[in-house]
Amino acid sequence: MSEETVEHRTPSGNQEQATVLQALAPVLVLISLLSFSVYLFGEDASYGPNQIALCIGAAVAAFIGWRNGQRWEEIEDSIIQGVAVSLKPILILFSVGLLIGSWILSGTVPTMIYYSLLILDPSIFYVASCIICALIALSIGSSWTVAGTVGIALIGAAAGMGLSVEITAGAIISGAYFGDKMSPLSETTNLAPAVAGTDLFTHIGHMVWTTLPSITIALILFTLIGLNIDTSSSAEDLAITMGLLNENFTLNIVMLLPVVALLVMANKRLPPIPTIMAGAVLGVILALVFQRPAIMQLPGEAPNAVLALLRGVWSTLFDGFVLDSGNGTLDDLMTRGGMSSMLNTVWLILCAMVFGAVMEHTGLLRSLVSYALSFVHSTGSLIATTVVTCIGANLITSDQYIAVVLPGRMYKLEYEKRHLDMKNLSRTLEDAGTVTSPLIPWNTCGAYMAGTLGVATFAYLPYCFFNLINPVVAVIYGFLNFKIAPVAKQAEQEEQQSEHQAV
Repeated sequence: MSEETVEHRTPSGNQEQATVLQALAPVLVLISLLSFSVYLFGEDASYGPNQIALCIGAAVAAFIGWRNGQRWEEIEDSIIQGVAVSLKPILILFSVGLLIGSWILSGTVPTMIYYSLLILDPSIFYVASCIICALIALSIGSSWTVAGTVGIALIGAAAGMGLSVEITAGAIISGAYFGDKMSPLSETTNLAPAVAGTDLFTHIGHMVWTTLPSITIALILFTLIGLNIDTSSSAEDLAITMGLLNENFTLNIVMLLPVVALLVMANKRLPPIPTIMAGAVLGVILALVFQRPAIMQLPGEAPNAVLALLRGVWSTLFDGFVLDSGNGTLDDLMTRGGMSSMLNTVWLILCAMVFGAVMEHTGLLRSLVSYALSFVHSTGSLIATTVVTCIGANLITSDQYIAVVLPGRMYKLEYEKRHLDMKNLSRTLEDAGTVTSPLIPWNTCGAYMAGTLGVATFAYLPYCFFNLINPVVAVIYGFLNFKIAPVAKQAEQEEQQSEHQAV
């Protein structure tokens, strides 16, 4: 996401400026409808009800924009541009759906699950999952890639041990976003300092102060949860799952070739869609070589064996893999993937981007941010306001890049007025804008994580300890004025003043 992406959706200068009450109206409508949606439909709220809520919220915002002088054609153009912004994530989502189906069919995911069950003890599973995802994300700079590869296997291993998939998803996301946030290869880690006006490695170095305490607390919490696991019941589930995996798939280390290839390509910063597609192609090749019995058992009829193999692979790529092992837990876990599995997630993202585009184009979002600035009276309140604005932008625009760019541009002048180094701003943008994005069901990141891991956003949210703690740590640092760096000249003057007082 470039800065120009946000720029082209700002309102034209001939409209009336939106009031704070006008700006709050669509937000309150959306929050009310989303709350009612969850009350009425529960976990199924993301399968249609939330989309309707977002569309109604967008309609309210569009009506206010029209009343303020915006022509419908302008609002419509902003919607089209907003949807265009989401096309890359949507294409990645479809590619990941295809990848998941091919990797289950090839035995890649079952093999990763099997080896995870062999290596990881239930008592350390959650904390180990967090650390594994953190290290991989740190090396490749992509939380999405980690969730779509290793994350799927860890979810499967958790189910195989009889552990909580919700806590496991929280551990995966915590680790993945820690690594993504601290990696110089990450897009958001490069975007935040670019928007704020500082350099990459100064930004990363300053983030250490808020990020390391946050991940340390998260690891302690995952460790404590793991110590209370009943390992006797886990051992029984473990033996059943490993036996069923051996019965239904050919498992060996060769099946991990697609994972290695994908991580290498991701580390070399190759484009994500070709990288994911290459991993899927390798999965199909391995399936045809090693997993023919599993392909032949898929539903459907064909005149001969060759066409049966073709039908099995083809149906898996568009509609996912289907397992009928007799074990409900394993069948639910392995019956997934395919491009069609991402359609509901795409629907959610499209509706969310429509709402965000209208809010931004009509100036309603800008009015909310300007109003928030009126409450800034100290460094602590400025940091807290930046954090709240980043979270609000994630809620309203449904895009983590906009949640970094928009507050960064709007608060930069205020940080300068207060003689604060821009690395404070860039760090806060990541502490709130980057890490809270997977906690919102209709945000592109939240929708992706839920769709890929197969766990509802609100189900894993309480266990994303790192993502929940990091913004709080940032606010505490702000009010304590701890590790809040002044600009270089200001810092020199303060140091000279303290030396003079000492003498």
